[in-house]
Amino acid sequence: MTNPVAVITGASRGIGKQLCVDLAQAGYDIVAVARSTADHPSKLPGTVDEAVALAREAGGPAIKAVAVGLDVRDEEAVAALADRVYSEFGRCDLVVNNAAIAPPGPTLTAPLKRWRLAMDINVHGPMYFMYFFCPRMTPGQGRVVNISSSASQAPAFGRASYTTTKRALEALSECMAFELAGKVSVNCIRLELSVWSEGYTSTLPDMDFSDFEDPVVMSDAVLWLARKPVDYTGKVLTIQEMRELGAVRGRTRIGDRPKVTGA
Repeated sequence: MTNPVAVITGASRGIGKQLCVDLAQAGYDIVAVARSTADHPSKLPGTVDEAVALAREAGGPAIKAVAVGLDVRDEEAVAALADRVYSEFGRCDLVVNNAAIAPPGPTLTAPLKRWRLAMDINVHGPMYFMYFFCPRMTPGQGRVVNISSSASQAPAFGRASYTTTKRALEALSECMAFELAGKVSVNCIRLELSVWSEGYTSTLPDMDFSDFEDPVVMSDAVLWLARKPVDYTGKVLTIQEMRELGAVRGRTRIGDRPKVTGA
């Protein structure tokens, strides 16, 4: 028996990196996808190579983990990645569409390229991964988890492209769940909590993040959905709702995390 395989986007930091670590520890082989690589880092801390190193440490010698530098807007690159994954691993069991962007500022005075950027990353990217991976998943074994936000329900959030694209992602999840019923489950987590990430601490260095939730709660949620039967599909769930279902551990605080940690 080979390990189940998880493909995770936005895997260079924050939630995506934590997912790499915890899914590897749970027995998944990891395909970590992000634009930030050791060779081409971004201004924010974290690379997909660092996430893979942590995943290998967490999963041990039985786990295979690979880092892929890829822009989710690139349809051809996603198609090529699907070919590579099925060639190297022979399977894909879980896709987590975590990569996202939230351009700030008023919509009508910002360049339209910011609007297109949000659409391309937050909606088209997840669609490309479902389009190229889901038809090749073993019927009854495939899972997709899309990461949304409570901003999808908050026009006053102040970032119209983010609210619009996250609401679209939720609708897309429901539609794909209908189309793939009985073959692949497609569910969506509407994250309504403040979850710590390196991006936050880099861009807001003077803010106290100790009360933010630990990103491990997202690993709880994703793993719970990945283990549900294939007919558990088309759900859009918040972390609090998943806590009430017993899927996610109780209240966490990043300030309670040990100072020396691998993730």
